[in-house]
Amino acid sequence: MPALVLLGAQWGDEGKGKATDLLGGSVDYVVRYQGGNNAGHTVVVGDQKYALHLLPSGILSPGCTPVIGNGVVVDPAVLLSELSGLNERGVDTSKLLISGNAHLITPYNVTLDKVGERFLGKRKIGTTGRGIGPTYADKINRVGIRVQDLYDESILTQKVEAALELKNQLLAKLYNRRAIDSAQIVDGLLAYADQIKPFVADTTLILNNAIDEGKVVLFEGGQGTLLDVDHGTYPFVTSSNPTAGGACTGAGVGPTKINRVIGILKAYTTRVGAGPFPTELFDEDGEKLRVIGGERGVTTGRDRRCGWFDAVIARYATRVNGLTDFFLTKLDVLTGWEQIPVCVAYEIDGKRVEELPYSQSDFHHAKPIYEMLPGWTEDISKAKTFSDLPKNAQAYVKALEEMSGAPISAIGVGPGRDETIEINSFLS
Repeated sequence: MPALVLLGAQWGDEGKGKATDLLGGSVDYVVRYQGGNNAGHTVVVGDQKYALHLLPSGILSPGCTPVIGNGVVVDPAVLLSELSGLNERGVDTSKLLISGNAHLITPYNVTLDKVGERFLGKRKIGTTGRGIGPTYADKINRVGIRVQDLYDESILTQKVEAALELKNQLLAKLYNRRAIDSAQIVDGLLAYADQIKPFVADTTLILNNAIDEGKVVLFEGGQGTLLDVDHGTYPFVTSSNPTAGGACTGAGVGPTKINRVIGILKAYTTRVGAGPFPTELFDEDGEKLRVIGGERGVTTGRDRRCGWFDAVIARYATRVNGLTDFFLTKLDVLTGWEQIPVCVAYEIDGKRVEELPYSQSDFHHAKPIYEMLPGWTEDISKAKTFSDLPKNAQAYVKALEEMSGAPISAIGVGPGRDETIEINSFLS
């Protein structure tokens, strides 16, 4: 049975939550391997809508064990609030596992994130202000707080004091802010220890054993390929690796154990936050995509920037992730356009470029080269098979598949769990 990675092939918000949830009934473990509560998934089950920010989408599937891996950064207050909200709605959350090596987002990480963005002014990155970046910075600087530190007060105190020694200087002398009391931080973190302890485990051991036993393990990335700190549109990126390689480091599973890598593609393109976006629309079409697609960030609440499908980005995602399949979402949103533009290449300094430029400056100046595809007006939300789609919709999907470099194995034709056309099983 396979171990699968499921990730965003654009700038995030492609519909990963729905894809994960669809597989959830056949999957034994669903693992978040990076990011924090800056990622958001909306999952519709029947007439119920769930907005998940930190928890793996598999938590909504009975029989599936949701796992927060070592590569995730965890805000304990957000975690417990999200668990409480699901429990109140009758969702069983008792099977959740959290890596003891995952890092904790502390109040001072959140403070530094917010004041740092304000300090940058027009040059700000567009972070969510939830402390994600500063927590990953602490991790790399080896002054981070891990989940396991909650269970050794002496170590926790030493680590918090060491972290605040420099941060308080920064807050006071650069940002003109009051210094943070380390004892208050320690007491606040310790208050979460007993509530979190039942979930803490050696998740790396558990997941490797599960794969060896033939269990199905699904690794779920937050954000998207173009927000990867190494392979995205730097510096307008997240602070971790949502690309496929991040699943191995963020969960402690070797690459030879991964059988399949599935990229989630929206039938058009969206982005939240600052940074270059070649196909972005500033006209009625852009507003129409935003309204029909419900393009508002699950976590941020910000309107998403909208544009036409970008095949250059899709090809890049196929390459850097080693994608074996695509799940194309929100095809239904495009119903009603007479013609649908698709970006097939860029013009940069008067030259046609068909692959994503490695130069940040070149990408910033890239102009989309469009190919026009015929649209359709028929309602496709009730389609159950590929042949149920209008001919022009079929042609659109086939064109995107050919341009993107990997087969499209499933198509979303509506927000509901059952509004999906499955062409090839991801679990075969």
